[in-house]
Amino acid sequence: MNQALVPDGFPRQPLQQRAKDRFERVVDEARQLLLESGLSGFSIPELATRLGYSRATIYNFFPTPYTIFNELTRRYLVELEQLLYRGAQGLLQVSWQEGARGMAAFAARYYNDNPVARLLMLGGAITDESYHAQELMIQRLGRLVQQTLAQRGIKLPPSPPDVSLLAVELGTTCFRVSFFLHGEITPQYQEEAGKAMIAYLSCYAPD
Repeated sequence: MNQALVPDGFPRQPLQQRAKDRFERVVDEARQLLLESGLSGFSIPELATRLGYSRATIYNFFPTPYTIFNELTRRYLVELEQLLYRGAQGLLQVSWQEGARGMAAFAARYYNDNPVARLLMLGGAITDESYHAQELMIQRLGRLVQQTLAQRGIKLPPSPPDVSLLAVELGTTCFRVSFFLHGEITPQYQEEAGKAMIAYLSCYAPD
């Protein structure tokens, strides 16, 4: 991870429309290259060749490959967070335990539909920046858990420890193990993620 500690951990955002179009083409092609070749087969020279761009054009936006990974990770985190916030609203009519299983199902489906998201988010943080972004998202999802439980009249104890954050971490750990062992989120590990969150929250939330 140390080699990823560059002064500019995220890309330089373009201002002109033509540059914005090129920026998006780089991001899209980077996603495709990661899908085909994984992290070991990824390089900016290969990306430039595929796009027909000079390396300097890409370096102008992305000083290192890690800035590309950070940008993709940021986008996937935003998508996943938005998905779970929408999903949570549709689960308010079921028990909180079924709500936890439902949230695990939403997240598992997202990861399975987005293999590059699995690689970047469940394979282990590639840079300090992506790790920090993921932990901030887990913190925000913890607040979502806290809010949805509060809507059911269930108040979790004040931090520390941050009970809702730890519940999300437990579910995410089940996903990481599934990705390590199987390359995807299997139904069994999806179920275990739900069980892990329910078991832990049951110490603080009534049946």
